[in-house]
Amino acid sequence: MLATCFLEASAAGTAVAMVTHCCPTEGKWLLVCSGFIQGPNFLLFQSSLSGTWGKQVLLGEMVQLHVKRGDESLFLFNTTVDAPLETLIQQITAIYNGRLKVERLCSEIPELADHGISLPPNMQGLTEEQIEELNLRDEWGEKCIPSGGSVFRKDEIGRRNGQAPNDKMKEVLMRTVEAATALISKKQVQANVCVTVEMIKEALDQLRGAVMIAYPMELPPHDPIRMEFEDKEDLSGTQASLQVITEDECQLWWAAKEMQRGKKLQDYIGRNEKTKLVVKIQKKGQGAPAREPVITDEQQKQMMMHYYRRQEELKKLEEADDDSYMDSEWSDRQALKRQFQGLTNIKWGPR
Repeated sequence: MLATCFLEASAAGTAVAMVTHCCPTEGKWLLVCSGFIQGPNFLLFQSSLSGTWGKQVLLGEMVQLHVKRGDESLFLFNTTVDAPLETLIQQITAIYNGRLKVERLCSEIPELADHGISLPPNMQGLTEEQIEELNLRDEWGEKCIPSGGSVFRKDEIGRRNGQAPNDKMKEVLMRTVEAATALISKKQVQANVCVTVEMIKEALDQLRGAVMIAYPMELPPHDPIRMEFEDKEDLSGTQASLQVITEDECQLWWAAKEMQRGKKLQDYIGRNEKTKLVVKIQKKGQGAPAREPVITDEQQKQMMMHYYRRQEELKKLEEADDDSYMDSEWSDRQALKRQFQGLTNIKWGPR
């Protein structure tokens, strides 16, 4: 993203380099320069295309978007107020669908590690007797042999050929799945880590590399893992197809308003770069998503616990303030006086 940037301050600076462009990366600014001046508290950047100097944002200050779908928290994303919503929707859609792809791969690769490559579609679900009767043959099973030899582990579902990689290769695959899952985990939101397109690509590259190590001869073209890597996956008729949102269908909602393409983020939130927003991703035609609750589930639990503890404290105070002993005979201040006057043990009523 070509840009000019000025960090406001007061001292004169020293020319140190030349700026070509600057782009936000994981909440920081990566600078490639054709000219900039650095002072104690400011940096003034010059565009390499126009040669002009201009004013932008303070380094490190970016708008943080907390992306959700419905009530499900997905990931954090950093951007700027000057970002066109067309570009923003494109980036968020790429991350959203990329996370889904990584999740699908991380669910399939353990099956590959346990039961080997996928059988051809016309052999899946058939018993060995049916395969022999129909005279079917898996040609790819002879070509796609795992590195270090195979170990037979029968697939009870009948989707894979049972020629699984050895324990060493299985460990490589499973470790890579754990690392890729951690990169796109929803726990990144709690850790305040923003997800980028580069992180999604890194997770996909890690998974692709691990599969290539285990299967140097590549997987069959009909294997769902290879189809995912080649972007040829067929999700029709599956639950996964309902989760995917194409770029044309994607809508961003904030504060019960749809953020219209053709505008910039600053048209909705102003020019404060320190803003944190909860935006919801939605398919076109599904209407406005539900509003965010006033308090979160965790806050509600904390409030209920506070009120319960307060009630218990009040009960103890009531027990401590109990004055029923005032009705006892020994606590009567007038008892001695009535005794001297002979007014004790007087009963009212018929004899």
